[in-house]
Amino acid sequence: MGTFSIWHWLIVLLIVVMVFGTKKLKNIGSDLGGAVKGFKDGMKDGTTTDDKTAAAPAGQVANAATSEKTTIDVEAKTKL
Repeated sequence: MGTFSIWHWLIVLLIVVMVFGTKKLKNIGSDLGGAVKGFKDGMKDGTTTDDKTAAAPAGQVANAATSEKTTIDVEAKTKL
């Protein structure tokens, strides 16, 4: 009773396809693949030499400063 047969898995797969549709499942699969690829690239970048990793945060800060996106600074006000 603890294991499922191939028929159980086929019925579950059929129900999932009926609920989500093949296009949605294809998009989920491609998004998941892109996330795994990005994670692998990030891990690969993390193993570079110290010179390259020291330069990376400075570039990130410079890119953030020149970005066209605006941020809103909020100050906490105390009630008296």
